[in-house]
Amino acid sequence: MQRSRTTTAALCAALLLTAVTTGAAVASGPHEGTPQGPPPREAAALTGSAKLYRSAGDDITFTFDAHLAAEHDDNPLQATGTFEFSHYLDGGGARAKATVDCLLTGGDVAVVSGVITDSDLPGAEGRRVGVTVHDLGRHDRLGYSWAATGSPVEGGEPPECVGSAPFEKVRKGTGDFTVVPWRPRL
Repeated sequence: MQRSRTTTAALCAALLLTAVTTGAAVASGPHEGTPQGPPPREAAALTGSAKLYRSAGDDITFTFDAHLAAEHDDNPLQATGTFEFSHYLDGGGARAKATVDCLLTGGDVAVVSGVITDSDLPGAEGRRVGVTVHDLGRHDRLGYSWAATGSPVEGGEPPECVGSAPFEKVRKGTGDFTVVPWRPRL
């Protein structure tokens, strides 16, 4: 019986040593000897999808997937991603998708601009638009450049990172935007 306990103890010690050694090798990954930690926080982001409230029943949706990587913290013009929007009422309307060309965030407000790359609104492709989002939890607000300049086809184009005041309300229960605030190194 004594020999069995000794053998069991030795076997457990060997298994424990193997587990610790294997765990250390896995934890250190391919760059052995470098400290592991969470990846750097992205410099800024605007994500989410929601419908806007309109008493007339308009179906207006905005979706964002815009990011500024940590390594581009000093240049919001290096932002990447897309945003989409659509507006339909009584069977008519249009949709558009834009490629992000700038993202600025401050606290719970984000301004994103981009160039329309796909749309069923004739003449919209190639035009820049800007959107401002105020992240207020379940009561977000939104504004868009064409409120002041006219339709993306008819009006003037805003410069990069310009939107309008967030005057529109998100329809209750339709979604939630998330803003990651920019913290530039000054």
